[in-house]
Amino acid sequence: MNTNKRILVGKIVAPQGIRGEVRVQTFTAHPIDMKNLAIFGENVPQNAFHFVRTVPHSNVIIARIDGVDNRNTAEILRGVELFVERYNLPPVQNGEYYQADLLGMKVVRNDDILGIVACFQNFGAGDIIELDNGEMVSFNGALVDFETNTIKVK
Repeated sequence: MNTNKRILVGKIVAPQGIRGEVRVQTFTAHPIDMKNLAIFGENVPQNAFHFVRTVPHSNVIIARIDGVDNRNTAEILRGVELFVERYNLPPVQNGEYYQADLLGMKVVRNDDILGIVACFQNFGAGDIIELDNGEMVSFNGALVDFETNTIKVK
């Protein structure tokens, strides 16, 4: 398993209102999971991030950040990625994993190596594996094998 010390859990996508709150796209299983995490990022010190509310039927939450009290300051944070230390996350159950555990694994289709996992993308229709060669393949239906360090895709 990958031993990354920090895990990407969200990204500030826009200011919300005039009091400095921000809209955060979450990468957690459930948006409300952000409520109990010690989140940090560039210009966002740990323990400065506070969950406010979720946006119904969306992976977006509204948050407040200590020291950000107006829309102009919130606008500066647009695009900031938010992280949590790995040790603050709950342990995974058998058969589960964090996407960070899959970085660096070989991606295989019909015994042909397509590339190495560089990152994951999600444009709304499901997770996509971005490979080190720039290609992208669907993660839907993929089989992860930690023993061989491979992901088999359809």
